[in-house]
Amino acid sequence: MTVVVIGSMRFPADAMANVRPHLATLVAETRTHDGCVEYNAAEDIGDPGLVRFSEIWPSHDLLTAHLQAPHIAPWRAVAARYGVSDRTFTAFDASNPREV
Repeated sequence: MTVVVIGSMRFPADAMANVRPHLATLVAETRTHDGCVEYNAAEDIGDPGLVRFSEIWPSHDLLTAHLQAPHIAPWRAVAARYGVSDRTFTAFDASNPREV
């Protein structure tokens, strides 16, 4: 099963300068170590402090393993320190995709 994850989390806009280096580390570590197909994070240019995520995983098991990977706990601690809120992630089964 291919899994697509779409998500977002909000930080105070004035915290983003501190969050960005940690976010870059999260993305790089996930892309390098967690077996993902795609892992992206981007600040919403129309909504300062909102970070949007898009992810593609080859299986639910690899997504679950990612959530337990060693670099996730430090990221969560940093996110909490800088005031993360409105964290929303949804996973979709994309095993049989079609163009729309």
